Amino acid sequence: MICFDALSGKQIWALDFNDAYNIPTPLWGFSAHPLVDGNKLICLVGGKGSTAVAFDKNTGKELWRALSSKEPGYSPPAIFEIAGRRQLIIWHPEAVNSLNPETGEVYWSEPYNVQNALCVSTPRLWNKEFLYLTAFYNGSRLYKVGPNSAEAVWQTKKASEKDTEHLNSIIGTPVIDDDHIYGTCSYGQLRCLDAKTGARVWETLAATTPDNKPQRWANAFLVKNGNRYFIENEKGDLIIAKLTPEGYREISRTHLLDPTNPAPGRDVVWSHPAFANRCIYARNDKELVCADLSVGQ
Repeated sequence: MICFDALSGKQIWALDFNDAYNIPTPLWGFSAHPLVDGNKLICLVGGKGSTAVAFDKNTGKELWRALSSKEPGYSPPAIFEIAGRRQLIIWHPEAVNSLNPETGEVYWSEPYNVQNALCVSTPRLWNKEFLYLTAFYNGSRLYKVGPNSAEAVWQTKKASEKDTEHLNSIIGTPVIDDDHIYGTCSYGQLRCLDAKTGARVWETLAATTPDNKPQRWANAFLVKNGNRYFIENEKGDLIIAKLTPEGYREISRTHLLDPTNPAPGRDVVWSHPAFANRCIYARNDKELVCADLSVGQ
């Protein structure tokens, strides 16, 4: 992990997790992005007592460490205001946990054994007190969260990538809009769920697979903008669509860049786009592109 001066590019400090914490690199790397909270930089690290570590963002000095797990997983740390307190949610492959972001004190911890350590998506807060999680093999869970506890409201009971009951996301983080959850399932099914019950409302493959057939790990990133969604799929297409409980309605589509990563046995774009200045920034393994989104707005 390296800290650079944003203006000059000069390195300010650096830290090697493998050496500093005597841990191996996870199969898919240290992929969970760090979380900046005030003066703190909160990271998934791994190891005994150091699954989550907070550093001084200016110096790299450790401020606190917490939790133990065999693997750290890939789900980014997230902070939400729930039940009157700021709760740092750390979801690793053995449990979902709530910590005091200032000290690392554990508020509550709920066991959640995720197959192959594939907890990737970011936890989502719904209606100020419910926490939604989704994993490729294990499916979905919705917790009602209090200041010192969490209780499952509904959950997928069978771990399966094919026989899916709710939503089994591999990479992308679903969006919760009003009382509905939108996200891509294990074989590319763009689905709408009822957030209260987890019941499936509809699904479509139109946004993810080129031949409208299920494909393992097929993925699309969803970003809401007003009453529409920007959807970048793994083939490098940018789709503008409306997602409502009534269904999927595509408005327009353009090809941004070619898929180049062969990891799943086919070429894909698996890097999340960024949005700024009315533009989309997207990359594959060969190029970075910027496209103007303001035309026709």
